[in-house]
Amino acid sequence: MPYAIITGATQGIGRAVAEKYLANGYCIAVCARSKEKLKLLEQDWNERYPTASVIVYDTDLSLRGNVSAFATEITSVFPHIDVLVNNAGSFLPGNLEDEPEGLLEQMLAVNLHSAYHLTKAIIPVMKKNGSGHIFNMCSVASLKAYPQGGAYSISKYALLGFSENLREEMRAYNIKVTSVCPGATYTPSWEGSGVEPGRIMEAADVAEIIYAASCLSPQATLETIVMRPVKGDL
Repeated sequence: MPYAIITGATQGIGRAVAEKYLANGYCIAVCARSKEKLKLLEQDWNERYPTASVIVYDTDLSLRGNVSAFATEITSVFPHIDVLVNNAGSFLPGNLEDEPEGLLEQMLAVNLHSAYHLTKAIIPVMKKNGSGHIFNMCSVASLKAYPQGGAYSISKYALLGFSENLREEMRAYNIKVTSVCPGATYTPSWEGSGVEPGRIMEAADVAEIIYAASCLSPQATLETIVMRPVKGDL
């Protein structure tokens, strides 16, 4: 039976990815900061996927100790881990010269450090099994600077660098590493923005490509996935 971990899974891309793996017979472990949202999510999934095995864990992965606790919990239950999707993240706009003090540290903690420390905890399990696939949710903001990107864009550039370094280290162990760089995707953060949902991508689009990438033959991998709305970035 296959096993997957998806962080930041209560809404948007994370939820779409989790449901894609659930629908295809995976046992999954998910985490997010909101205990209430996780409870509602678990109820929904129990109804829609009654035979599935789901672990939900409320935690703030920007805190190092919480990452360790989450990893310990999952590795004690899952016999092996086939897929890790580092999706937990946060976006706050700003320009470097006037964004709030501490924003860079906040963005790095959520968008980079959480993936870094969780991956380090999971790698030994994948190495022991001789396989695995790690997806790091980067962004088109990892590829090109833009106005109001600020600390967020810096954190996403750093996540892409982490992902590419990790890939080189993991090749010898048959562990795949994919950097996922989506453009504008309709999630709750876009609600009330005035942007027409049909102008940007659906979260399910990103979930589809991540799942497809994890289904390739053992000798093939997608190293970097770049997705944008057909009409381009906003």
